[in-house]
Amino acid sequence: MSQARIEELFAGRTLVIATQHHKEKVLGPIFSEALGVKIVVPSSLDTDRLGTFSGEVERMDDPITTARKKCELALANTEFDLALASEGSFGAHPNAFFLPANEEWLVLVDQKNGIEISIRQLSLDTNFAGEEIKNLSELEEFSDKAGFPSHGLILRKAKEELLDLHKGIIEPKKLDQLARSLLEKHGSLYVETDMRAMFNPCRMKVIEQTGRKLIAKILDCCPSCYMPGFGIVSYEPGLPCSWCGQPTRAVLAAEKVCSHCQHQERVMYPEGKTSEDPMYCDRCNP
Repeated sequence: MSQARIEELFAGRTLVIATQHHKEKVLGPIFSEALGVKIVVPSSLDTDRLGTFSGEVERMDDPITTARKKCELALANTEFDLALASEGSFGAHPNAFFLPANEEWLVLVDQKNGIEISIRQLSLDTNFAGEEIKNLSELEEFSDKAGFPSHGLILRKAKEELLDLHKGIIEPKKLDQLARSLLEKHGSLYVETDMRAMFNPCRMKVIEQTGRKLIAKILDCCPSCYMPGFGIVSYEPGLPCSWCGQPTRAVLAAEKVCSHCQHQERVMYPEGKTSEDPMYCDRCNP
């Protein structure tokens, strides 16, 4: 039923991927295969007008709103009615604040059928970092940790300053030349990882993971209205310990909500197990 419904809704249509940073390289094949759509990327789309990581344009909205606006921009500049966009954020992990994290939002907007389906992915797989540098030796140490030259770098006079800003550096010779110039001119410089997808394979991998996660949600059709996007919105702890039978912190149930009609269901044992290993029980292994 679900597969037939997905084919009815999407097969043969054109999906516009709202990006100027080559995200279609990982998202295109996933959505083309799963939904049977043709992929198009607008050649003149300027998503940087909604915000840039390097600070030239401040992002005014939250990530999901920004991704939605990217879809709207793409659809307004094309003849199509189906769009996909992502938006990323970087900073301290909410539960492990000493570790950097990559949060990605991915949104599918289907104007024809009145559907919007979104997903969030939080990953520790990121090289997000920045540092004040006073000599070439410090720069070399930073660039090695950042994965340069496969991952791009940004140089500027100082943190959050736009003066002498150089983005998308992926050539060692160019990095050396720019760094020497900035150090001679200012006595120090600020180096940071370039988090745009086309210069950051780590982030591109997370975007791909988010795409697969969104496809899984799209393919799950609501048992009430038969529309795609019947996804998990929250988890309930309390899976019993296999020894003592007391509730643990492991997932017992999940709440699924249709993004179209808001139908809700409580699903037991969503992770495929009915009890937890005593190793993770606060009573058996305090």
